[in-house]
Order: sequence, then C-alpha cells, then structure tokens
Amino acid sequence: MVQRLFSTSWKKSTQPRKQRKYRYNAPLHVKQKMLHVHLAPSLRSVYGTRQLQVRKGDKVRILRGQFRKKEGKVERVNLKRERVFVHGVELVKHDGTKVLYPLAPSNLLLTDLDLSDKKRKRKLEQLKAKGKEAAKKETKDPEPKEEKQKSPVKTTKNE
Repeated sequence: MVQRLFSTSWKKSTQPRKQRKYRYNAPLHVKQKMLHVHLAPSLRSVYGTRQLQVRKGDKVRILRGQFRKKEGKVERVNLKRERVFVHGVELVKHDGTKVLYPLAPSNLLLTDLDLSDKKRKRKLEQLKAKGKEAAKKETKDPEPKEEKQKSPVKTTKNE
C-alpha cells in the first residue's frame, strides 16, 4: 500500500502537478474546506459571506459545463473525490441506465440553503450578525485624511 504524503507546511507552488498532488493527498478535514461553493448575491448580502460549504439538500445552479444554467437539489457530496452530485443532472449510459454526473464545487452557485440542521443554522446566524457589524463599520464616515500636497516640480532649462 502506498502511503499518502501530506505536508502541513506546504505553502505554495507554481507547478500544477504539485498543486494537484496537494489536493489529492489532503486529509478529509482539509478537503472539506475545498468543498465551499459561492453564494448567490441575494444570499451573500443576507449572510455577509461569499461562500459556504455545500451539503445534501442545498439548491444549486450550475455555472459551467454541459449542464450550465440547470438548477437542482444536491443529492450527494463525495468528500474524497471533491465532487457534488445534483438531482436531474444525469448521464445516460449505453445500456440505458442513468448515472448522476459529478460536478466540481467551483462550477456551482448556492441559490437556497438547507437549514434543517440546527448547528448550521446557528453558524449562519453568527455569520449574519458579523456581516451586519461589518456593514455598520463601512457606513460610518471615517475622518478624512489630510493629504500632503506635492510641491511643483522645478525644471531648469539648460542653455
């Protein structure tokens, strides 16, 4: 059995192969953070955050690929492969059976959230409160900063 190597000290690399290796070998608690999906603008203003982790029961819209502009409910999330399966997004195999099509979370947009989980609901309420505080800070007029005026540049003519 090949041991999966994952370095917590890994910072960055410009090489795509190393980036893929990092994602592939990442433990599940790190891959979980990679399953965040952008929120629709209406939800973004409500909760004050740009993205949330997708979970079963959420409604999403597909932004890229052959199924773009389709909306559906998330049926399954595969954490190991970092893929999301949406109801109604299926491929028909040669024998006629339908199979759910795996989608990357970066190609999705959350349009409606499943709030049946109390823990998730509480977390979203905290985000909402935090977002309101940030909005209040932005609306307050900060004191205008005094700008230093630059002295005009003196040019000398060489004759």
